[in-house]
Amino acid sequence: VQLQASGGGLVQAGGSLRLSCEAHGSIFSINAMGWYRQAPGKQRELVAFITSETSTYYADSVKGRFTISRDNTKNAAVYLEMNSLKPEDTAVYYCYLDPKGNLPDYWGPGTLVTVSS
Repeated sequence: VQLQASGGGLVQAGGSLRLSCEAHGSIFSINAMGWYRQAPGKQRELVAFITSETSTYYADSVKGRFTISRDNTKNAAVYLEMNSLKPEDTAVYYCYLDPKGNLPDYWGPGTLVTVSS
């Protein structure tokens, strides 16, 4: 299984970006898909995830600004709509897929989001 992420880039504070992540390969069943991020010099942080039952989780730092969604027409695709971006949102964003069963998570290569002040 390979995850392909896109949508990162440079944006001014207050702007918006939309991250996309699509999984390719044999995926039988999914617990959840979501996004982590890692800013320079900081630990990786869970940003948001969405379960197969479409329950969602958001880190407090992004609640009300970010929205995670899935594409039900695709096997495994997840999106992160990021609004009202702040310089502190600058980080490499990593998509992940948590499969059902005793299997490890799959990770995408990361996409850089830079928010200028």
